[in-house]
Amino acid sequence: MQDYGRQAGTDPAVNALLGPGLVVEGKLSFEGQVRLDGTFTGEINTSGSLIVGETAKVTAEISCGSIVIHGEVTGNIHATDSVELAKPARVKGDITTPSLSIDKGVFFDGNSIMGNGGVVSMNRRDQRKMRGRAMEPSQT
Repeated sequence: MQDYGRQAGTDPAVNALLGPGLVVEGKLSFEGQVRLDGTFTGEINTSGSLIVGETAKVTAEISCGSIVIHGEVTGNIHATDSVELAKPARVKGDITTPSLSIDKGVFFDGNSIMGNGGVVSMNRRDQRKMRGRAMEPSQT
């Protein structure tokens, strides 16, 4: 996977940067790749890629091609390609995507909806935990 953790100034693929300390409210539409490191509230619509940096606080309904989250997102995410939650991400909301990757140490409070033969990427330890839980009797 591409290293999205770099600062935008060193990544020529990033078309725009909303830097730390910047506060924006409204609707954001763009093509290509944008990195958010500040505070954003509203709606985000793109077929491109969104990078949410560690210092970012985003409260939005997000519709995108792909998204990599290192910061804080509150709101539902619909990605047509992929969603990557990278430590120390904090996400509150539902995620709809065909490909979801969640690093150890990420906080995720919501539902994930996989479509089109989607894949969830987990490390081996988490996979063993999930298998163990599936075999436990239901506590109803």
